[in-house]
Parts: sequence; C-alpha cells; structure tokens
Amino acid sequence: MKFVSDPPIADKIRQMQQRVRWQDPLVLERGIDQTRLVIEDGGAEDTDFSFLVVGDSGSGEHRGHSPQRQVAEQMLAQQENSRFVLHTGDVIYLVGASEYYLKNFIEPYREFLVGGERPEKIPYDRMVFNFPFLPTPGNHDYYDLPLALGLLVQATLPFRRLLQSHLDFDIGWRGSGQGKVYAQAFLDCLNRLGSPQAIAQHLDTHYTAKTDTGLSLRYDPGQFTRLPNRYYTFRYGGIDFFALDSNTFNAPLPLPTTGEGRAYRHVLEKQRDELEQQKQQILATSTTLKPNQPEEAERLDDMRTKLEQLEEAKLDIEKQLAADETVVVDQEQLDWLKQRLIESWHTEAVRGRVLYFHHPPYVTEATKWHQGQTLAIRHRLRQVLDAVAAELGPLPDGAPLVDLVLNGHAHCLEYLRTLDTGHADSHLNWIVCGGSGFSLRRQREEGPELQESISTIASPDDRLVARSLLYVGRTGAGTQKRRPYSFLRIDVKAGKPPQFVIRPYVSERVQRKWKNYAIEPFTI
Repeated sequence: MKFVSDPPIADKIRQMQQRVRWQDPLVLERGIDQTRLVIEDGGAEDTDFSFLVVGDSGSGEHRGHSPQRQVAEQMLAQQENSRFVLHTGDVIYLVGASEYYLKNFIEPYREFLVGGERPEKIPYDRMVFNFPFLPTPGNHDYYDLPLALGLLVQATLPFRRLLQSHLDFDIGWRGSGQGKVYAQAFLDCLNRLGSPQAIAQHLDTHYTAKTDTGLSLRYDPGQFTRLPNRYYTFRYGGIDFFALDSNTFNAPLPLPTTGEGRAYRHVLEKQRDELEQQKQQILATSTTLKPNQPEEAERLDDMRTKLEQLEEAKLDIEKQLAADETVVVDQEQLDWLKQRLIESWHTEAVRGRVLYFHHPPYVTEATKWHQGQTLAIRHRLRQVLDAVAAELGPLPDGAPLVDLVLNGHAHCLEYLRTLDTGHADSHLNWIVCGGSGFSLRRQREEGPELQESISTIASPDDRLVARSLLYVGRTGAGTQKRRPYSFLRIDVKAGKPPQFVIRPYVSERVQRKWKNYAIEPFTI
C-alpha cells in the first residue's frame, strides 16, 4: 500500500498559478513582477551580512524529544547576527497536512512568529514572521494521501493507531491538497481575497516596492510576510537569491526503448516489488514492539525512518517507469531562471548569486545519489546554466556562474564541489542542508566521489564529476548510533567577488542524550 501520492506536475503548476492569480489583468496593468520580493528590514543594502539555512525539518516531537526544536533553539542563538532564514523544503511531514502545522512548524519555530508566545492561537494560514523566513516547497509539501489510504485512515481507527502510536507517522486525515496548504501558509494567495476591488486594494497596498523588473511585493517583518509565488527572487547586500520549485522539473528522463533500456526497466520493476515486501515486513514487525519502552521506541524510530525511505525509493522508481516523451517539465520556470541569471550578470549592483531549491543535483546520501529525480534535476539545471553561459560568454577573472547552490531532500548536511563536468555547472559549490529535523540518512557505501557515464560508441568511459568534502549524517549502530541534526549560518563578506563563510551547527542525539556543537567553518 502507498502512504503518499504525488500530484502530476501539470496539476501542481496549474493549481499554484490559480492560487496567486498568476498574470491576472489586475497584476499586469500595474506592472507587477510576481516573482520578486523586497525585504523591508532596513538592512538590504548592507554588503556584510549573515543568514541561516535549514531544511527537511517538519517532523515535530517524537518519542518525547524533538530534533527540530533542538535545532531551532540553536538557531535562536544565531538570530541576532543574521538577517533571514532560508528553508530548502519539506516544511511539514508526511503529506503537508494542515493539522500538523502547529506541532511541526509553529511550535518549533514559535520565536520567529508574531504571537509565538501562544503558538496554539496562530492559524497556519495566518502566520506572520517577525524574522524573515523564506521557504521553497519540498516534495512532502505537495504530497496527498492516496484515496484508498485516506478512506482507510478515516474509517479504521485501529489502522490509524498503528501508524501514529507504533510508527508515529504524521499523516493527518488528508494531504496537502496538491500544495494548497503550503500555499495558504506562505504564499500571497490572491484567489482568497474575493472581489476584484479587494484584490486591487491589496495589490496597491503590498506591491509597491520599485525594482528594475517592475513593482514588487514588500516583505515587511512583523506586518506582512507573504511570498509572491512558489518560485521567486530577492536581492540582499548585492547578492541575488533565486528560490526555485524543483517539484515541477524533477520528472525522470524517459528510459530508452533499446534492449538495454528494456533490461533496466525489468531491474526497476524487480526493485519496486522488493521495496514493497520490505515495507510490509516493517509494518508487521512494528506491531510487536512497545513504544513506551525506550529501547523498543528507538527501534520504532528507526523503522519509521526506514519506511519513509523505502516509500521515497519506490515512488522514484514508479516515476522512472512511468516517464515517457509526454512528461511535463516546468519550462516557464526554467526560462525565467535563465533570463533572470542573464539579467543579474548585466546588473552592476549585483556581486554574487545564490540558488536554493529542494532536490539536489549532486549528493552522496545513500538513498538519493542515484535516483532518477536527482539525475533529472542535474540535467535540466545544466541546460539552463549552459544556455546562460553561452549567452554571457567568458566571465571576468574566471568567476563562477553562480556562487552557491543550496538544497535539501537528502537528510544530511553535505558540502560538494563539482569538477569538470563538461557543462556550465563545473567547479561550483553545492551544499545540501536537509538534516534539520526529520530522519537522518547515511552516506553511500561507494564513497564521496560521484562519477557519471559519458559513454559513446567510440569511447565508453566514466567521468568524475563531483567530490563530497563534508558529510554529516547518521553513523554507528545499536547504542553507538549517532544522529547529528544540523543547520547553517552563512556569513557573506563585503567585496566583489564575495566570500561566503559556512558555519555548520549540530544538535546530535546519541544514547538518548543531546549534545550541541559547531563544526569548523570553511570559506567559499
């Protein structure tokens, strides 16, 4: 049985466009750029600043402890010296359900919210941040409950107790509504305003920041903290930040119709069936354990982690098997990124560029490094960067096309650097920050170097394309198992080109105790 369902990409795009009234005549006639915001905190011109990064956090409390809250408390110690938080996605597990926003977001991050001293009084769709909190959607923020499971959960209390009391899944009574809950929590949903007069008044109140691309949304901490769209950009301290929605360009590439492709399809089908068998075994074993006994509770936590991991792997295989030439790709967003990167390089005031989105193009986490979605994201981002590089030509002093790429999805903290990939993503810096609360994963057994097939009939070969330089994830076994949850503070230094000082912070759980510490910072 499937625990989650992922809406088709075309549905995600259409629904999100309807929610923000994408390119509505009232928007167009005012010259509003619906993909840009301006942070009104009085410090956006400072060229020496810091920001925080978290991801894959929305798990709330489990078994009497909350990794997410442990990380949040460490973040608070860094808040005074930082300007905003970037979230790399998966705000709410397991299916983005509205009933879990209090437990899995509002309570853990209450100090970042207006009225946070009474978190139970904050509706998920009326949150106002007193400190800029800038997320990008993850796959779990789009997930829904499959119809069969939804009916079973609502009709069968014992089944629900199994999921919640034994494996402690935060599945809710329903899912995200194809991203509707995420949109109502974070986006400026113009479709909820009703009449054209109300929309016009709203636009004239909040979309008044003058930028070189038109009027933009004013993000005013403590007053109005909505995002204009699911993907967007903002400029701070001379750095252009680009938040992307990778859920709409992550569809795996179609399998070849050759004999080799058919053989690989058979391998995938066999792997899918084996994953389902493993899921059923875990569910059966979980019913024999007692969650009120510490040792067995730890085993149940591990089972919950493994079950979610198996579900993700199976879903990726199903996406690969279903991929064909009709697969939808969010070309509008990719074209937007291409054009905005080109414009950024033609803007004298910009001294650096940071991309952040959910699915990592490069990662060595054991469950994600070889997935079809990982390779698809890599392929499509490369196409964009190659097109930008072709338009710009050689960059001054060998500058990187983008200074830093931040991702989540893989439940770890990892710093990688690409080598010569043969594309415009060569020699770039990539950081995966996806270990801020939910179950952690191990690094792959194959090691820290990623290779890529560049086989041709004339010269079959593999190319080394990336190397992992830091990995913080689950290690050990039994009583020596270590779970180092993490977040980042990134210090941006004045000057052109800018320097980025990366400061990792860890809240580690080992032998049912917590230990907080910082990892040696490094400079990009």
